Amino acid sequence: MSSVYNLEPPTKGKVVLKTTIGDLDIELWGKEAPKAVRNFVQLCMEGYYDNTIFHRVMKGYLVQAGDPTGTGQGGESIYGEMFKDEFHSRLKFSHRGLLACANQNEPNTNASQFFVTLDKTDWLDKKNTIFGRISGDSIYNLLRIEELERSWRILEAEILWNPFEDIVPRRNAKAEREAAEAKRRDAKAEREAAEAKRVAGAAVKNKSSRPTSKNLGLLSFGEPTSKNLGLLSFGEEAEEEEEQLAAAAAAAKAAWGIKIRSAHDVLGDER
Repeated sequence: MSSVYNLEPPTKGKVVLKTTIGDLDIELWGKEAPKAVRNFVQLCMEGYYDNTIFHRVMKGYLVQAGDPTGTGQGGESIYGEMFKDEFHSRLKFSHRGLLACANQNEPNTNASQFFVTLDKTDWLDKKNTIFGRISGDSIYNLLRIEELERSWRILEAEILWNPFEDIVPRRNAKAEREAAEAKRRDAKAEREAAEAKRVAGAAVKNKSSRPTSKNLGLLSFGEPTSKNLGLLSFGEEAEEEEEQLAAAAAAAKAAWGIKIRSAHDVLGDER
């Protein structure tokens, strides 16, 4: 295997695909396949491959991804159209772990989809554009995709070495994800605040409707609504009572010829 690697040209560019089965470290041939590499790197930068599945897994042959629809029928290139094949004499399908453009089984029909070989597939030479390879121990994660029959997914892509510094992404996937997450947090906070307000209002309402031991209706603040003046004996009524008593005493004196003496007269009597 090392002798085969020595025949291949040096790589220029590196990307890590973070998947549900582990990282896939990818080295790119930016000089030998510039169109394919630029397309792949920019789509990675734009988050085009985020949360897409490996929609095709063929044991001993290849695993395929890069279709946002997950059907194998979708995907577009950054150029707005399919782009041409790029073949190089030192790049052959001679071993596993090679990254290549998936096409429509016709020349120059490359878009966003790609595949990685699981073995030597030399019948694909000069039919599909090779633009990268899986490097290091991450090759074992690739083999696990083949062994474990599940729907594996690309979570996100990280650009470690961008061979084309002039690439301008059409969208910033990371910023969009952060903005969406902030929006979800704000919406959650608003819902929680509304619920807390509702619960507090219900508690106040329940408290105010409870019966209490104090009859506040018996308390009178300010001016009473009515006055019972019949309970008061001051002024004219007191004078009338005194006049009646005096008249009764005068009548008794006249009838009996008795001198009515006061307590002072009694105390002054010489007897």
